[in-house]
Amino acid sequence: MTSFLKNVCFIRRSLSNCNLENVWLKKNSFTSYLNTCFVRSFMAGSSNSQHINKLNNETPFLPKKALVLTKFSRYEFEKRRHSDLSEEELIKNLEDRGSDYKNLLQHHQIHSSNRDLVVKTLQENGIETKVVNRFEYTDANIDWADVIITTGGDGTFLMAASKIRSSVKPLIGINSDPTRSLGYLCLPSHYTENFPEALNRLRNGNFRWMYRQRIRVTLTGEHAFDPPVELHDQQLQYPEYRFLDCVEGHHKTNSPKVPKLEPKIKNELPVRALNEVFIGESLSSRVSYYELALDSAPKEKLKSSGLTICTGTGSTSWSFNINKVTEQCVKHLLKITSQETKLDIPVSDPKLISQITSRFNNSLIFDPTKELMAYTIRDPIVFGMGFKCKPRGFAKRIEVKSRMFDACLVIDGGLSFAFNDGSTAILDINEDDALRTLTLPD
Repeated sequence: MTSFLKNVCFIRRSLSNCNLENVWLKKNSFTSYLNTCFVRSFMAGSSNSQHINKLNNETPFLPKKALVLTKFSRYEFEKRRHSDLSEEELIKNLEDRGSDYKNLLQHHQIHSSNRDLVVKTLQENGIETKVVNRFEYTDANIDWADVIITTGGDGTFLMAASKIRSSVKPLIGINSDPTRSLGYLCLPSHYTENFPEALNRLRNGNFRWMYRQRIRVTLTGEHAFDPPVELHDQQLQYPEYRFLDCVEGHHKTNSPKVPKLEPKIKNELPVRALNEVFIGESLSSRVSYYELALDSAPKEKLKSSGLTICTGTGSTSWSFNINKVTEQCVKHLLKITSQETKLDIPVSDPKLISQITSRFNNSLIFDPTKELMAYTIRDPIVFGMGFKCKPRGFAKRIEVKSRMFDACLVIDGGLSFAFNDGSTAILDINEDDALRTLTLPD
């Protein structure tokens, strides 16, 4: 009953922020298709979001203004990167690097066609529409819109989410090229070429809201107000393949501005993490040294390859890939277990190995609407018997103090904040920061 009342209060608070004219209105990729189906099925039946979803399921969503954030395709990326080259010279440049120009152009056309379908559908339904790229994705444009729609993949969705501070303004992702990326955060790929059907479902109330929790980070220290490094800036020389569509951006962007203020101690970062926060040395080959406190537990000094803290949304991404086990590992463990216990375990049964592997890996996933964070200490270095902290687990509040000298705190693989010796980060989840997304049937 307490959970139900809490959800009702959350809905009332969200509705109170709506305009009267909009009263009808009033969140790294997965490794397999089967796991994605499991996640979507699991989320649909989530008890934590059940009351919110039922209360909003039949309420039509009638936006008047839509902002469409579109990704740069790989073709556009190469054109911008080599703006001084003619088309023939670009083709030669790509061939010399072993890239297929025709393939890039084909996927650019697929993306463009699906993006144009979204825009055309919105306009034909009387919705005022603006199309922007990452340069034009500003606070002013976000405030103007009733809904943000991304056409790209998970990287574009994360980029859009980072600047949305309101728990009322919805974010909808359309995977503009399902042949290139899974688009776990986007609507099912069925709606890529059938966006009119998706819009009709929204207008008829045939959908469910999902409030994806996000991580709030507060920095304390001498450099707490230093501006972040936009990691997308480095993609011209160093592409990031974690999200395929992220590779296709330009090196400049309108990243959230951290104001140049008088020296202060605390800074609540102007962005929220939808997937995860990474803390560690900038150079991955160096050992990360820090102090970690989980909830009310005392700080513990740790050395590792860094620390990741994720939401339920992020539990299907980087965190999942860090912690997942392989069938090879499971088979080896069962063999050892059989030898040590003298039990007759069918260690050569591929079906059993597969079932155990899937069951463990699926246990790493948790509800995106749950106000909880999962932490993972990457490659922990254990000294003696005094190591009390588990290498992975859950917490509602996490405090990290840096003992490093060239370290960073990275939000969703996009914004990197300096996090050097003496700096402290407090990570928690506040329901007011939840990202308003929606789910549709496959």
